[in-house]
Amino acid sequence: MAKVRQTPVLAAGGIVIREDTRPLVAVVQRRRDGAWVLPKGKLKPNEKPIAAARREVIEETGCEVRVHEFLGVISYLAGSGPKLAHFWRMQMVREAPGGLANDIKAVDWLPLAAAIDRLDLSHEQVFLRNVGHHALRKALEMAQLKPAQAQTILPETPPPAGDELSPAAQVREEIAPMRVSPPRLGMLARFAKRWQSAMRWSRPG
Repeated sequence: MAKVRQTPVLAAGGIVIREDTRPLVAVVQRRRDGAWVLPKGKLKPNEKPIAAARREVIEETGCEVRVHEFLGVISYLAGSGPKLAHFWRMQMVREAPGGLANDIKAVDWLPLAAAIDRLDLSHEQVFLRNVGHHALRKALEMAQLKPAQAQTILPETPPPAGDELSPAAQVREEIAPMRVSPPRLGMLARFAKRWQSAMRWSRPG
């Protein structure tokens, strides 16, 4: 019987987003078993998790990335013991010259829902489902700060013919679960005025 180690193996990776006509999320395919997973890997001795996350993502996606906010930790059993994988939101900058790591067979860029479905590990599916909308919303907010890129995503444009959504509509649909409608102050004010008027007329003379 294999001995189960008590000290968790530390790993780190990223939810990597590429700007396109709609934001796309990176998933990678392991060569050893063909499984589709989030880009991540083990920390080297004395390596900080955030540095390991960036290094592993570059090696596994073949892309230079910009690291943003911390998204959380996945805890699970792998091989002979527990594993803790730290994740950051990342933005693809450009392709890296080195290509993919030897243990990675392929990388794919997918819309959020398709990326969740592609993942073969249930705990990674749950994690991406929980943090994915936040990551897309942040990516869209950053795109709004870049005028040249914002023009390709943000303007309100008439939908194309047929049932196909425009790029802006696709992005809004992708992040819809994160949105909260603001209160309709005008309607509330009119309701309050009518209520006050009704109370005044109902008072005894």
